Amino acid sequence: DPGADASLCGMAATGASGTNAVRYGTMRPNVLNLRVVLSDGRLLHTAGPGRQPRKRAAGYDLTSLFVGSEGTLGFLTQATLRLHPLPEATAVTIASFPSVGAAVACTVQVLQAAVPVARIEFLDEVMADACGRFSKMQLPAAATLLLELHGSRHSLAEQQQQMEEIVRQNSGSSLAWAEGLEEREQLWSMRHNAWYAALALRPGCQGYSTDVCVPISRLPDVVVETKQDLQASGLTGPMVGHVGDGNFHCILVFNSQDPEEAQHIHAFTQRLGRRALAAGGTCTGEHGVGLGKRALLQEELGQEGLDTLRSIKAALDPHNLMNPGKVL
Repeated sequence: DPGADASLCGMAATGASGTNAVRYGTMRPNVLNLRVVLSDGRLLHTAGPGRQPRKRAAGYDLTSLFVGSEGTLGFLTQATLRLHPLPEATAVTIASFPSVGAAVACTVQVLQAAVPVARIEFLDEVMADACGRFSKMQLPAAATLLLELHGSRHSLAEQQQQMEEIVRQNSGSSLAWAEGLEEREQLWSMRHNAWYAALALRPGCQGYSTDVCVPISRLPDVVVETKQDLQASGLTGPMVGHVGDGNFHCILVFNSQDPEEAQHIHAFTQRLGRRALAAGGTCTGEHGVGLGKRALLQEELGQEGLDTLRSIKAALDPHNLMNPGKVL
């Protein structure tokens, strides 16, 4: 479920995911083969030309090496992807909660109860209010979960019952399920417009999106601490996330012409990354390292890990032609 104007090879290059990741996985397990142009012009098929087995154990996993490489090892020009069947029945609902802690705690319980949910998307009260106004939909200004279930018509009814019970246990609002295609698409369109809804909070300002991913058991604590940090910093940073796999984003909207505010943004993103690392997570769940998280990557992998990455980079791109300065 790529958002905005994402391309498939671009998503593979950054190891991205999307709203369906909790059930169907991120790009990494869904890429079977890649065609890559190496720095010396040679053409590499990471699983062999024309091959698309569901699993393989032949040699090093070159496909996974290039997924998430952010253009530093080669140009990704073609991707062979795993396909998933469309479900017989689909139902979507929105639940509002009294706090971000309650919303994320509900997510954890849904996953621990093994409800086979397809999507769990989190919006804090700022993001929910912004999305509702931008998409001209009535949405309470409260911590919100968008939930989607896939399955047979019989299994869907059981899943809905389980979901409603867990939402009630976490003081969530009563659920009304949307099963028609048009209504479902309207709800997800609102979520996919979150970036533009956030920018509309401060017209004329710039958006900066950062993300982290933490173990599900630590997600409520990290989200609550991040929310408190945002409020204490006085930053405009609505929160949104694929919380079903422990991943959330802060969309920071700021005046790029104000050096002091830009410095506050940088300091916040570093605190966010280190908070995720301290919780046993990663400094980036899907946006990649780029330039801004190189220091955090060293803290995450250690010197040995970074030296290994540099050795791989030197072997495949000895003249440092591919996206120089990024990641390493």
